[in-house]
Amino acid sequence: MRGALIQVNRAGHATAQTAGAAKEGPPIMLKLRRVAIDTYRENVAYLSRDCPLYRAEKFQGLAKIEVSKNGRSILAVLNIVDDPALLGRDELGLSEQSFRQLSIPEGETVIVAQARPPLSHDAVRAKVLGQTLTDAEFEAIIRDIASNRYSKMEIAAFLIASASFLTTGEVLGLTKAMASVGNRLSWPQRPIVDKHCIGGIPGNRTSMIVVPIVAAHGLTIPKTSSRAITSPAGTADTMEVLARVEIGIDEMRDIVERARGCIVWGGHVNLAPADDILISVERPLGIDTREQLVASILSKKLSAGSTHLIIDIPMGPTAKVRSHMDAIRMRKLFEFVGDQLGLTLNVEITDGSQPVGFGIGPKLEARDVMQVLEGHPAAPQDLRQRALLLAGHILEFDPALRGGRGRDRARDLLDSGAAAKQMQAIIAAQGASPGAVTLGEFTHEVTADSDGIVASIDCYRIARLARIAGAPTDKGAGIDLFKKVGDPVEQGEPLYRIHAAHPTDFRFATQLVADGNGYALRAAKA
Repeated sequence: MRGALIQVNRAGHATAQTAGAAKEGPPIMLKLRRVAIDTYRENVAYLSRDCPLYRAEKFQGLAKIEVSKNGRSILAVLNIVDDPALLGRDELGLSEQSFRQLSIPEGETVIVAQARPPLSHDAVRAKVLGQTLTDAEFEAIIRDIASNRYSKMEIAAFLIASASFLTTGEVLGLTKAMASVGNRLSWPQRPIVDKHCIGGIPGNRTSMIVVPIVAAHGLTIPKTSSRAITSPAGTADTMEVLARVEIGIDEMRDIVERARGCIVWGGHVNLAPADDILISVERPLGIDTREQLVASILSKKLSAGSTHLIIDIPMGPTAKVRSHMDAIRMRKLFEFVGDQLGLTLNVEITDGSQPVGFGIGPKLEARDVMQVLEGHPAAPQDLRQRALLLAGHILEFDPALRGGRGRDRARDLLDSGAAAKQMQAIIAAQGASPGAVTLGEFTHEVTADSDGIVASIDCYRIARLARIAGAPTDKGAGIDLFKKVGDPVEQGEPLYRIHAAHPTDFRFATQLVADGNGYALRAAKA
């Protein structure tokens, strides 16, 4: 029996006892205090070392405690406080994340107890030892993670074990488990279409062009997008320059009913919430396997009610997928899991050799998007053509559209202004952003050190430079590209401009360039 202890009774017979079910003494209460520390998706509690009711060392060894009151409870990682000015001897502090989750007023007394380890830990240990997990075991793990019963260390153990080896059947089981926890959207009409890019290419904001094109045609496309974690912008960050993205499910339904589409932050509608927690640990660890990526993307789309889906896999020397063989393997895994889930799914392998568009960072990317939609002469043509390609594939899902007409129809909707008009309808339905975002006032131009032709742009390094400059926290920060691969340059001619909103970020970014670590564009001598 997983999670059981062996207990011998007086007759000498062995019986099973569930972990944590031992008899406990009467509860002891501590006064709740809100501690203004953002622990980002991890519950953290604070206990005074001089607490007269609890031996801090006893709890410190357990690493986690359970805090409860009136039927509400959370598990939290325990930190010990030595400064009496920060926390009283009779108080229990909760970080912002854990205080919101417990939802008990500050100053009330709460019960503190030893945390009972989730029984799904046994399944994690089995995975660490190389065993194959069942669908039920994946569901138990994901439910406990979504309920904040795992610390980041425990999540990391699960992720690393899964990164070592997952069968295709396990990828399917993990996907279904992630989709089963949290909200699940359903829509009366069919088809419900969507697109998703696996990421890794700066400036690739095709969704913000595809959605209004598809909605203008008449298909329903409720787009839930992510915020950036280690990149300079996610689609939700860029859309937020133009409109509200933190929208609840009921309002989202109303928006889609009125505008046939939306572009909102998926984290606010609680779709596959365990995925956001897993990503918060994956990215710092540098874990991004195709198995976990496929489960992450498809669980979100399944939860959003999508029936027909286009997947964009950019391939290039500094992209997530760097060889054609790896792209084919990922495509086949998407197809297998999608088929098992009943999704109609097509995969497009696209050029990932350089950033898309000219802007990197929310404000600059939003500028590129609107220039494409409005037919501005300065609009980046690579962003336009990629958006038309993907929108065309989605429109082919419409049974009323003749085969092969998808891209032509997408171009007609874009060139006629119908897509731009639909984007304004979506912005109005979501609510326009209250204030205009301005570009960062601190600027620095990086110039070519010789005449030549731009030979390559390192997607990873230039994205990192944009983030160091302050994106996406500062929506006006980022990088404006002046040259793309193949463009001729003269010595001293600007290659790109750094924008920063704060002097410290500006100093960090320009120092990175001066040290040679941020030189992401390479020009071959003529």
